[in-house]
Amino acid sequence: MKKQNFSSSIEKIQKNLKKELPGEKAHQIMEALSAKYLTLKPTEKTRKSAVLMLLYPIDDEIYFPLILRNSYDGFHSNEVGFPGGRFEETDENLIQTALREAQEEIGVNPDEVKVLGELTEIYIGPSDFSVLPVVGYLPHRPDFKPDPREVQQIFELKLNSFLDPNIIGCSEISIPGDLVTTPFYKVNGHKVWGATAKIILELLSVLKL
Repeated sequence: MKKQNFSSSIEKIQKNLKKELPGEKAHQIMEALSAKYLTLKPTEKTRKSAVLMLLYPIDDEIYFPLILRNSYDGFHSNEVGFPGGRFEETDENLIQTALREAQEEIGVNPDEVKVLGELTEIYIGPSDFSVLPVVGYLPHRPDFKPDPREVQQIFELKLNSFLDPNIIGCSEISIPGDLVTTPFYKVNGHKVWGATAKIILELLSVLKL
C-alpha cells in the first residue's frame, strides 16, 4: 500500500467503503484451515453484535486500538480483538452498539467519532454471533480509559504494520470444545486471529480499491 498522509487515507477509506466490499474474498486469507465451527451457519437465533475499528493519527499515520479481554467463562476469554459487543434493545442500530461498547470498554466519547462506514458482517460460529465491523475515526490520538472489568490491556497498532508478512503465522489455538488450526497475526506477543484478523485484512483491501 502506497504511503499516504492520514487525511487522504481517511478520505479514501470513506469513499471506498461505499463501493462493493472485498468481503469473503479478503476474509479467506485469514480463515481457519481446520475447525468444527466452519460448518456452522447463522440462524434466526443468531445474536447481533458490532465492533468499532477506530482510526486515528500518530505521526500522520493510521493507528487503531485492539484490546486484550479479561479471563472469563466464554469463547473469547483472553482474546485480542476490537472493542464491541452485543446489540441491546436500547441501541438505535448496530452503529450505536459499536460506539456504546467502545465508550464502555476503552472510554472513547461516541460524540467525537466520525463514522466512515461499515465492513462486511462476519458470522462467529463458536459464540453464534453475527458481528458488524463499524469503521470510524478521530482527528487526534484518544485518551483511552480502559474498563478494568473487561479490558486487561489496550494495544495501539499501526495499520501499515499488518502488511508485513513476517507477522503472519499459523498454529493450533485451543477454544472451548475445539482445537482450531488457523493463520494469525503476531501482535505484542499475542495471536490476532478469526474475525479480528479478517476485519483488519478487509480494511487493508479497502484501501487498495
